[in-house]
Amino acid sequence: MDERTRRYLRGRFGDHYRQTTLSPPPAPNEREWGYITWSSGGTTMVRHNSWLEIGDLGGFLADERPRHVYFSAGRYDDPGAGSMTKKGWRSSDLVFDLDADHLPGVDPETDSYAAMLSVCKDVLLRLLDLLETDFGFEDLTVVFSGGRGYHVHVRDESVAELDRRERREVVDYVRANGLDFETLLQRETVAGLGLENPTDKRSLDTTGGWGRRVHRRLLNFVDEIRELPAEDARDRLESFDGIGSGRSKKLVEVLDDRYEELAAGNVDVHPTVVRLASIFAEETFDAETAPIDEPVTTDINRLIRLPGSLHGGTGLTVTRIDRDAVEQFEPLHDAVPGTFVGNDIRVEVTEPVDVELGGGSFTFSAGAHSVPEYVGVYLMARGDAEKGTE
Repeated sequence: MDERTRRYLRGRFGDHYRQTTLSPPPAPNEREWGYITWSSGGTTMVRHNSWLEIGDLGGFLADERPRHVYFSAGRYDDPGAGSMTKKGWRSSDLVFDLDADHLPGVDPETDSYAAMLSVCKDVLLRLLDLLETDFGFEDLTVVFSGGRGYHVHVRDESVAELDRRERREVVDYVRANGLDFETLLQRETVAGLGLENPTDKRSLDTTGGWGRRVHRRLLNFVDEIRELPAEDARDRLESFDGIGSGRSKKLVEVLDDRYEELAAGNVDVHPTVVRLASIFAEETFDAETAPIDEPVTTDINRLIRLPGSLHGGTGLTVTRIDRDAVEQFEPLHDAVPGTFVGNDIRVEVTEPVDVELGGGSFTFSAGAHSVPEYVGVYLMARGDAEKGTE
């Protein structure tokens, strides 16, 4: 990025902050504040600032015009102290970070930015389901990072004082680290129930956690089988390895005759049901875990982007999203700053590039172009263009 481009972006970021009112996080005076400048290196971090040093947030941002703005998940006695050991840690938000280009099945080399963010939003919905359903968290703030994905801030009092080890346990649950089907099974010594092994009844917990999730997926499959004509039900069962015609016929009977036991969590109604449950367990782990960035959640001192600020790598707004609006949120439309809409500017595109932004699709060859300002800011912030001469 050349000096003219940096000056232009810094100036327009300042214009944006002069027109925008930002809301600080709870207890801003207990948090560390940091920002990255528009220096030639692009990564100069100024940190260990307290709220007193920031002063009026809007005025500070309008004057300093930073490239990126952060606040700490942690709350401290002395947030402006120059070292972490001197700050006096009190508590921390529980923060989750999803990066689109780090997700399974996403290839940053071939997938478009829009496609990656779409996959990331699907994963975000899975994460929110885990946090709300399995943990019962209520105080959640959902944020589009302005760049590669989403952040979720949990501020329930129950998690504020968790240490790194305890936060690691939350990570392991969300990612199902070290979890397998056998660890989910509850074993009960019984007799006289006509089971394959009458001394060891294996069940899934239907009241909560991963046991309930696996049981729900298994029972949905059983319900599907019971609704099918007998021949179609057998064909469906025989699509699984190791289930032949004889076993499928018996299994159709078992799934019907012992449905109430299955619905209560008992998977020991037939050996093949246990194997099916293990298959659905792996399917559940693949489909319902959330591949969060582990170090972000375990770090009690993490700096995280300020909602309402601009992302210096895209020019998009770090956007707080109402919980009931997450599914409808379109980052490449809804996070375009109004400051950059309505003007055209000249840019020098460095190499051919495709852009989907603001509801439109653009294809640029290398060279000079007149473009909507929000597209130009995006290209310049990403390093795909320099500011042209007007």
